[in-house]
Amino acid sequence: MLVMEGVLPFLAPVAWREAFKRMIQLHDGQIRFMGLASMLAGLLLLLIAR
Repeated sequence: MLVMEGVLPFLAPVAWREAFKRMIQLHDGQIRFMGLASMLAGLLLLLIAR
């Protein structure tokens, strides 16, 4: 997981910084929705991999 999270800052630090600046401006509900969607996508990938 950390390897995947480190790819974008390593390859494109400027784009990563800009994306992070936009993310901190989101409302709490939007961030929670993205977190939920990420968890469900990860769970789906685990189920498919089995």
